[in-house]
Amino acid sequence: MGRGSSELVRRYVHEAVKFGAVGGAGLLVNLGVFNLVRQVTDLQVVRASVIATVVAIAFNYVGFRYFTYRDRDKTGRTKEMSLFLLFSGVGLVIENGVLYVATYGFHWDSPLQSNIFKFLGIGIATLFRFWSYRTWVFRALPTRERVADAESFLKQERKPKPAQPAGAARR
Repeated sequence: MGRGSSELVRRYVHEAVKFGAVGGAGLLVNLGVFNLVRQVTDLQVVRASVIATVVAIAFNYVGFRYFTYRDRDKTGRTKEMSLFLLFSGVGLVIENGVLYVATYGFHWDSPLQSNIFKFLGIGIATLFRFWSYRTWVFRALPTRERVADAESFLKQERKPKPAQPAGAARR
């Protein structure tokens, strides 16, 4: 493995660890709110889960923008937020779809079963979110090496074309 590829792997692992730290805290928020809503309200399981997911999405945006992806492009916040909400919405459907199927399809709706399938749904949705956030929402800025290469390419002087003899062009 070359120097460039080992640097790429190092950066990817660093990003995944930071994503996991925010995601782990978001998981605790999600499960905590889910269980709190279930304890203090009479809402159905999936509705309580959707509320918890929305709270976790807001928590995670702040963590991703200001911790995990703080070095990423910060222009176009409206577009970033729109894409974040779009992909988070898809993740919400994945996460709560798993819980919905378990609860209403298989009648696995005890508190333990609900937490297990909520956790499983979060895991599946997290894979999708990681890919979509890093690919579409928090886009990487070009590395210094790429910028330097582009600048050096632009600064290269073009060699003048050799002059043709006077009669050569008219043939």
